Amino acid sequence: MSPDDIIKALYDETMVGNAPAVLALTQQGLAAGMTPDTMLFDALIPSLEEVGARFERGDFFVPEMLIAGKAMAGALDVLRPLLAETGVETVGKFLMGTVKGDVHDIGKNLVNIMLEGAGFEVIDVGVQVSPEKFLEKIVEHSPDIVGMSAFLTTTMPMFKVNIHEMTKAGLREQVIVMVGGAPVTQEYADVVGADGYAADASTAVRKAKALLAARRAMAKV
Repeated sequence: MSPDDIIKALYDETMVGNAPAVLALTQQGLAAGMTPDTMLFDALIPSLEEVGARFERGDFFVPEMLIAGKAMAGALDVLRPLLAETGVETVGKFLMGTVKGDVHDIGKNLVNIMLEGAGFEVIDVGVQVSPEKFLEKIVEHSPDIVGMSAFLTTTMPMFKVNIHEMTKAGLREQVIVMVGGAPVTQEYADVVGADGYAADASTAVRKAKALLAARRAMAKV
């Protein structure tokens, strides 16, 4: 296969979530001398962006997004260390966790895959994340964005607690805060003082990019 054929096949096989084929094509591309960033930016990311667009149009559903994301994740496992060696810049750093009292992680994991696919460096701090742990990890990793997920209505108030603790620690202005989860709404996100809200993984990626671009533009003024 020529490099162009590999790019097209990677795009197509990622779209349909054929993980073994995506992994084999990634390894084939590397063996043929293709660079990791070429495969990432010319095939994998555009394919996952199309998956997101189809989800938003109602042509794809969560299962299709999950299998496409998992297929890409397999390729990323191979490419990530090589990309680090070549110094390819990430879009930004995203710290993600499910709030204290909540152990749900399927939605969070899907958002993580989509964010990685879009070029973010994702630090997943897991589930049942206490305010203290969020603060500790913000200090440790200096993320651009902090994402908090809640699946239960009873754990949603932790958003406000966490944001309050960030403010008290003098960290709130350093990060963009995004919230999400099945029961969460834009209105609730506004009430707790979050910078952004997304109802699904595809929207989360688009919103994260927009918020980060706006912050960087403000910093230049």
